Amino acid sequence: MKFQKDSYYIARIKEGDPGAYAFLVDKYKKMTFNVALQLMGNREDAEEIAQDAFLKAYQALDSYKGESKFSTWIYRIIYNTAISRLRKKKLDVSSIDDDFKSSVNVKSTQSALQELRNIERKKYLFEALKRLSGDERSLITLFYLEENSVDEVCSITGLSASNVKVKLHRARKKLYTQLELALHGELKTIL
Repeated sequence: MKFQKDSYYIARIKEGDPGAYAFLVDKYKKMTFNVALQLMGNREDAEEIAQDAFLKAYQALDSYKGESKFSTWIYRIIYNTAISRLRKKKLDVSSIDDDFKSSVNVKSTQSALQELRNIERKKYLFEALKRLSGDERSLITLFYLEENSVDEVCSITGLSASNVKVKLHRARKKLYTQLELALHGELKTIL
């Protein structure tokens, strides 16, 4: 299916064609679900968050001024919806720990990762991502997996550029630590 520019559908919706919203939902449903899944950590909550985010976006479409891309705007809604849900559920979201293992050997971890087949790499990466907090997973997902710029991540999360960079740096270090633990633990069981 070939999509028009987002502004085309938004204009149609604002002119009284609510059916045009289905094209935006179809275009962004996979991205929305993936972001929600990274934030929430489970499929059921992610589906709810994605649906809630689309509903909120539709209801607030009059406030969308087009100053940022529609995808950035919907990311922001997903992020805020997920964070609100996490707070409501009072989930134990661990804070960023500044005391990382100083012995993380990135080169050794990368070498071990390169030896694995693609499927195994993905398995280890997603297992390591699951061990990060929702906030850390979302930053890694938004920046690396969804390929948003730092400015776009700032717009989505409401964080400053320096805060995003620091949190991304810390999340990467934690991710490497988790990968190292998983890989070396796995390699020890093989040996």
